[in-house]
Amino acid sequence: MSSPRRRQAAKRKQQTTGSPIPSEPVFVSVGVLRRPHSLKGEVLVSLETDFPERLQPGTRLYLGEDYIPVTIASRRGHADGLLLSLEEYPDLQAVQPLRNQPLFVSAADRPPLPEGEYYHHELLGMRVVAEDGEALGWLAEILVTGANDVYLVRGEDGEEILLPAIRDVIRKVDTAARQMSVHLLPGLRTPKKSD
Repeated sequence: MSSPRRRQAAKRKQQTTGSPIPSEPVFVSVGVLRRPHSLKGEVLVSLETDFPERLQPGTRLYLGEDYIPVTIASRRGHADGLLLSLEEYPDLQAVQPLRNQPLFVSAADRPPLPEGEYYHHELLGMRVVAEDGEALGWLAEILVTGANDVYLVRGEDGEEILLPAIRDVIRKVDTAARQMSVHLLPGLRTPKKSD
């Protein structure tokens, strides 16, 4: 028997984002509602965004996997997260059932990034080629590490290459053409075994 969390994850995988571009989401996660905090309907939110400043009173958010529209009524800092109250859920009794529900913003409302920086969903699925034109595969996964991200590129033959997301390796990203040009430093690619 599967847990509710696993059922939710499976449901998410089956859902389409509604976007014409497969890796382009319609909604972007910004946090998870944790526990109610006060009789006034405040709820602790663990943040999953690099832009918490955009979560201000009056901001439209989308609650849960059904993306129910809600509006922030108030906001204040608390430890590593935020305490939010929502106009549609005015008291403790109303917010009790919201525990562990994700909060989203519309992808159209996401802040622009500086030149040369990209949201992960813009890169996933991108075709990856070496500087000499050799097709290496597709960007299948982004591993977030302490120093820099690492891109997992999976080739047609199943070969996997780990590329550090540094300037010496990632030469050009063309989001319109959905292609990334890379320079393979020595040691990044394991030699193929001959039969």
